[in-house]
Amino acid sequence: CLQQAKEVIPSAQHKETPVYLGATAGMRLLRLQNKSAADKVLSSVENTLRLAPFNFQGARIITGQEEGAYGWITINYLLGNFKQVSGWKKLLHSLTSSSETSGALDLGGASTQITFVSKDLSLESPENQLYFRLYGKDYQVYTHSFLCYGKDQALQQKLARDLQATWIDFYFQTVESSSLLDPCFHQGYQRTINISDFFKNPCTSDKKKELPFSQLYIEGEGDYQKCRENIQTLFNKTNCPYSSCSFNGIYLPPLQGDFGAFSAFYFVMNFLNLTSEPKPLALNKVTSTIESFCARPWQEVKTAYHHIKEKYLSEYCFSGAYILSLLENGYEFTENNWQMIHFLGKIGSSDAGWTLGYMLNLTNMIPAEEPAEPPLSHGSYVGLMVLCSLVLVSVLLFAWLLFHKPKCLQKGIV
Repeated sequence: CLQQAKEVIPSAQHKETPVYLGATAGMRLLRLQNKSAADKVLSSVENTLRLAPFNFQGARIITGQEEGAYGWITINYLLGNFKQVSGWKKLLHSLTSSSETSGALDLGGASTQITFVSKDLSLESPENQLYFRLYGKDYQVYTHSFLCYGKDQALQQKLARDLQATWIDFYFQTVESSSLLDPCFHQGYQRTINISDFFKNPCTSDKKKELPFSQLYIEGEGDYQKCRENIQTLFNKTNCPYSSCSFNGIYLPPLQGDFGAFSAFYFVMNFLNLTSEPKPLALNKVTSTIESFCARPWQEVKTAYHHIKEKYLSEYCFSGAYILSLLENGYEFTENNWQMIHFLGKIGSSDAGWTLGYMLNLTNMIPAEEPAEPPLSHGSYVGLMVLCSLVLVSVLLFAWLLFHKPKCLQKGIV
């Protein structure tokens, strides 16, 4: 990345080009597991960035709330939702457009975020509320980040629950390893997990069981419906201390407006060819596509997508089923509002994600107050001057004709 930046940015501007680094949920997990290891990673990254010819501004681990907010800022900035207009343009905009901000759905490997402006935001859960003043307008934003609910950590959680549910069957075995049928992997797929490594993860450590074997062999079953049933156990919907919740007792106001879903939401749906249509596909079409993909034998899938790394390819069935579970069971999107979700890879030429919002915030490129602007733009001034000139010429011509009539017309009048 640094080498590419050196080539793209003119060398004369290297020293004045700021560089920031933000680390997200993977590093938040590492800090929970081993703070000194996380500190060493950041220190190593900082040392490398300081060697570059740019103006390094620091590296830090951002919070989940920040990650959600920066993603929301990015997509609304790129969509032009913060752009303010004045004068006649403002009146015209209010008459012809009812556009509001878009919500942001972000899915990574270790966490997932939901962020949107809510008119019904109550004071029940102030820790999930943010207030922004951008271009002279106030925004009341709901956001929450679910650590351990990114697609990779959700898979680890699911496997840990599967082990927990069947550990009694394994308890009386004295073999060195055992196998587990998993409906979220293709039929014919096999994977081996080292138990000792598996439960070191903060997302699975609370589910640790003493098992009589050191390795677990996973065999794919390729059953979408069973996979969804397994995944749904990750979302605890039994206890809600607020007026409405998403899952695990977390407050969620009623969903409002359009949502841009990016990062792994987009990557997975794009792989499954569910983003190529100009309009979002209906929920039942998305479901049937993922179900059909999961039912394909592993050997067939591996042959069809031989250019994709096996580790990633093997998890698309789970990831597709998990995305639907998260959106339907977790956030309660339905057939009625599913088409409000737009899976975004890029907006224009820019990537949808949290990083641009992070940079915009750090560099203060979005002002709190609306910048002072002249009543008219340069083009409008020029147009107005031309119009005034034409009017003036017309008035002068009319006056000349009125007071200097041809003689023939004057005699006719007499």
